[in-house]
Amino acid sequence: MGFWYFLILFIGIALFVAGWLKKGVSREVKLVMILFIFGSLLVLMSLFMFLPGSAEVVSQLLNMNE
Repeated sequence: MGFWYFLILFIGIALFVAGWLKKGVSREVKLVMILFIFGSLLVLMSLFMFLPGSAEVVSQLLNMNE
């Protein structure tokens, strides 16, 4: 599972950097903001999933208690 967390982290970083480096003012602004926000969310989610006990928190949030 660590592989998938790293994959999410690297995709998030790539989208974050792509959103950071784009310098448009027209309709590209929407795309840049979406890339920036989506990349940031992926990075935060993957870093959260690396924390100990995160699987239990996600399990409780998704009502997967047995």
